[in-house]
Amino acid sequence: MARETQEQKLKEQERSRDFFCIVSDAFRVFARRSSAVLGSAWVFALAILIIVVWGVTGPTFHFSDTWQLIINTGTTIVTFLMVFLIQNTQNRDAKAVHLKLDEIIRAIKGARNELVDLEDLSDEALTKLEQQFQRLRKKAELDGNHRHKEPQTAETDRQSS
Repeated sequence: MARETQEQKLKEQERSRDFFCIVSDAFRVFARRSSAVLGSAWVFALAILIIVVWGVTGPTFHFSDTWQLIINTGTTIVTFLMVFLIQNTQNRDAKAVHLKLDEIIRAIKGARNELVDLEDLSDEALTKLEQQFQRLRKKAELDGNHRHKEPQTAETDRQSS
């Protein structure tokens, strides 16, 4: 009986998904697949072929305004649509990388957990944090320069060569 209730709840949740979620999921899948296909060498070769065919047909159409308009309109439309596909896949990839890095920070003992979700900080807070890391790097460089090297002997010279 509990199992039937749980299954009913799942079915209700699935039915209650709003239109925006369904469209968003469909676009995500479409953008991912399109990005994979449109980023291939074959599609690049096809684009080159289209440009070559367009260029070769120039004399036939006397390099008219319509002939030029065809390539301009086509490239504008493709560019306009690709911006959205690329931005969607880049946003998802960036979010995945951030989550992975956040998990690493969280899991490493001694790591500063306040560095999780840095992408949500203001520009001012990010600048302050960047300056803090620059100071740490300079301090590390100074500490490294002030350390004395162990005197090398003839034996260590032979081993290193």
